[in-house]
Amino acid sequence: MAEKFKNLINGEWVEPSTGNYREDRNPANIDDVIGEFPDSSAEDVVRAVEAAKKAYREWRLTPAPQRGLIMKRAGDLLVKYKEELAQLMTREMGKVIKEARGDVQEGIDTAYYAFGESRRLFSISPQSELKNKMGFTVRMPIGVAGLITPWNFPIAIPAWKIFPALTCGNTVVIKPASDTPACCHRLVEILIEAGIPKGVVNLVHGTGNKVGIPLVEHPDVGVISFTGSSAVGRDIARRCGERLKRLSLELGGKNAQLVLADADLNLALEGIIWGAFGTTGQRCTATSRLILEEPIHDKFVEMLVERTKKLKLGYGLDPSVDVGPVINRQQRDIIHKYVEIGKSEGATLLCGGEIPDDPELAKGWFYKPTIFVDVKPHMRIFREEIFGPVLSVIKVKDFEEGVAVLNDSNYGLSSSIYTNDINKAFVAIRDFEAGITYINGATIGAECHYPFGGVKDTGNGHREGGWTVYEIFSEWKTIYVDYSGKLQKAQIDVEIA
Repeated sequence: MAEKFKNLINGEWVEPSTGNYREDRNPANIDDVIGEFPDSSAEDVVRAVEAAKKAYREWRLTPAPQRGLIMKRAGDLLVKYKEELAQLMTREMGKVIKEARGDVQEGIDTAYYAFGESRRLFSISPQSELKNKMGFTVRMPIGVAGLITPWNFPIAIPAWKIFPALTCGNTVVIKPASDTPACCHRLVEILIEAGIPKGVVNLVHGTGNKVGIPLVEHPDVGVISFTGSSAVGRDIARRCGERLKRLSLELGGKNAQLVLADADLNLALEGIIWGAFGTTGQRCTATSRLILEEPIHDKFVEMLVERTKKLKLGYGLDPSVDVGPVINRQQRDIIHKYVEIGKSEGATLLCGGEIPDDPELAKGWFYKPTIFVDVKPHMRIFREEIFGPVLSVIKVKDFEEGVAVLNDSNYGLSSSIYTNDINKAFVAIRDFEAGITYINGATIGAECHYPFGGVKDTGNGHREGGWTVYEIFSEWKTIYVDYSGKLQKAQIDVEIA
């Protein structure tokens, strides 16, 4: 019988108010039930927010370096449990074991980075325009942070949100993705082991409608951080906007890799295989558009198809496997629907485009890596995020057209160019409409100490990761100290002595 897990509210593991649970199954083998997790309601959110609000009174007064020490201990424990977590992640989410280890490592790096930032919550203090008066600024926590995380990076993204939020002095209520509750649950257990006080971190499992929306709309939640689809992000933005609530959105992508005729084609091939089919294409930074300069188009496509057909599908705990399953049946159906749309729009399917017939894969949600050529910018497979192992190839006559095609997107998260022309590389850096640009590298592979996010429909201007995420989870306070012994008036004409 599958283990039943609970919510964490005010330091206690508690049953959901509904009494209902949802099964968490292995996408590579649906007979494998990882556990049963709470199908919670708004009542559970209310209790969690109340606990976080109460705990905030003391947590905000804990000096930031002391908060940072808990983040370090959490990082040490993540190191200790790295292999256990990676294997759980492969079982729960499907990514191959090497990638799962990398996901956990990102959480480790983020914990240690937070430890360092706890002593670097710098502020700016310009000099006052008046004599015998000082002005300075400090960074203050916001209060209760509501965190809503996706399933594709079930340790890294919760860590990206939890550790900075806590380091800044906020308390947290987190709703992990319904498809990957076990990984985040284990991360929260590790935070408890690291010494986080009760009520500072609260975990409520459940769906977006039953848990996510009540968390967004709760009046005592001061900041929301959401990673997910642009459609859901717009809805959350509307709800937060009506409440003048701070919001960080990291949303979709339709990322492109541009390969010029002077590029190292073998290097570019490695980049596109990794960018398009790593994590089975289930990254917001995944390469879903490949733009090829005309002189090398046919040769590169031949190389690409040959290499793609050699990729091995299977259960990610097998170290020889290259591509795992997609997350669930619904997502596989969506991917296949887009393949049919691509064919109906006139794109040419070169490989993949179907569910594998291997009986060893029959119990999982597998889909063959897929490549289309003859793709045009008006096609839906060019414009819409698919979130699966589907690559659209577009031919352009030159660099200038390549830049225009790359920018012809409602999204602007990640981008890549392969070239040995340093001048064109710098033009790409300037002209690519994206929050991230790689030169001679794949579109995937963020590092925790750099800002992460994009433009257009990819988000609302904030950047998680790096030092910039600490701006999301803190707010500025300006202090004036007048020691002149008299009333001095600013914002009027000031005579310069």
